[in-house]
Amino acid sequence: MKTNFTFVLLFGVFTSLRGGDRSDLVDVSTMKRAPLEEIRYATPFNFTGTKLYSFPVAYIRKELIPYLEEIQKDLAQKGMGLKIYDGYRPLPIQQMMWDLIHDERFVSNPSVNCGRHTRGTAVDVTLIDKLGNNLTMPSNFDEFSTRSAVSYAGGTPEARYNRDILQKVMTRHGFQSYPFEWWHFDFQGWEKYKPLSVSFSDLKKH
Repeated sequence: MKTNFTFVLLFGVFTSLRGGDRSDLVDVSTMKRAPLEEIRYATPFNFTGTKLYSFPVAYIRKELIPYLEEIQKDLAQKGMGLKIYDGYRPLPIQQMMWDLIHDERFVSNPSVNCGRHTRGTAVDVTLIDKLGNNLTMPSNFDEFSTRSAVSYAGGTPEARYNRDILQKVMTRHGFQSYPFEWWHFDFQGWEKYKPLSVSFSDLKKH
């Protein structure tokens, strides 16, 4: 019964979405100060061990662009920048992730709130230096451990310093941090945006 209920709920969400919603999603690479991209879910190098995205492209709601531009501008003054690991995530893929990892600290349950990535309002990011090298963080991206928590007090002083810079610059410019993942940030007011199921293939056509 639970499986059937979940299917009916998600089917209702999928069918309520219209093609016009996709016009609100934009390719991050079109930004003036575009972040470096390493879309892990377009490769097998992620917690699932499987390639989930058909294209290595990050899409986000267009409303996020001005805020990310300001973040990039601020970081450039420190000789730093953003690298983005993930942005918009289609709802069916969110369901696949949840089916693998039933841990709401790290994967949102689609039957509860559909997640934040599915709305195009969340980004997974890290810091890079001016040469494009990753700066040290207390954990790896998508590491499901206590080391990934924003409040984690272990690791090296350098790693904690870099994490704290990322937290401060993102929250100063319209994003909310997520306590269990130092890399995950939600755009302010994410709740008002609808979850989407449009595929990356369809997005590439427009």
